[in-house]
Amino acid sequence: MPMVKKSISVTDKQAEWIKAQIASGHFGNESEVVRELIRERQIREEETPAEIEAIRAALIKGEQSGMSKNSVDEIWEKARKGRNSSRG
Repeated sequence: MPMVKKSISVTDKQAEWIKAQIASGHFGNESEVVRELIRERQIREEETPAEIEAIRAALIKGEQSGMSKNSVDEIWEKARKGRNSSRG
């Protein structure tokens, strides 16, 4: 995909955060950091109110269901089976 060169301004604090992201190895350069932030925002804006409400409802249901007696491995196995069965 062709790239368009842009010039942006950030605060000192933002610049330090960007440098820290690069230093941690998450990104190779400043442009990668900015592009990732833009991608995340684009994805968030594509979520419909109905999708957001469905996620909220699922979180509330999960909180209200209490603690599981299953081990972490059992929970993951059940999740994997459910995911694979929905692929049909």
